[in-house]
Amino acid sequence: MIGLSQEGFAALTPVRQALRAAAEKQAGLFRDDARIQARALLDGAKAEAAAILAAAVGEGEAAARSEAALRSARARRQAHELVLVQRNNLRLELHRRVRQAAAGLTSDPRYPLLLGRLTEQCRELLGPDAMVTEGREGGVIAEAGSRRLDISLPVLAEMALDTVPGVSELWSR
Repeated sequence: MIGLSQEGFAALTPVRQALRAAAEKQAGLFRDDARIQARALLDGAKAEAAAILAAAVGEGEAAARSEAALRSARARRQAHELVLVQRNNLRLELHRRVRQAAAGLTSDPRYPLLLGRLTEQCRELLGPDAMVTEGREGGVIAEAGSRRLDISLPVLAEMALDTVPGVSELWSR
């Protein structure tokens, strides 16, 4: 490489300074532009992060509401099922007690008179040839051909229970 003389080197000093100043100015412009772009990217990233966070909060709240609604529905359903089970238990207990009370009529001194009236009723409904037998739990069961009439005490007790006003509403709500 060929070197420049002192005078040539000195003569190029203003050119070097001008090039250096132009390069520094250009570098400053690039640096300012890079800062502006970096700030815009950072602001955009912050805005996007805020939007993602807001969406996540909204989705979380919606999921929490949905979960709360499901839990509430589940609790209501379980409570309703518990009420239904209790009502059914009460209904079964009431039927058991009524049937038990009806079966106790067989030891009543008036039972033979009741048995006679039930037998007459069967013969009136099915005819005088009806085969009438006493039921296991009291009352009578009659048959005439293909027709059968059950007016045993448990059946009469169930029928009486069905006619008591307000009883069926206890478990139908």
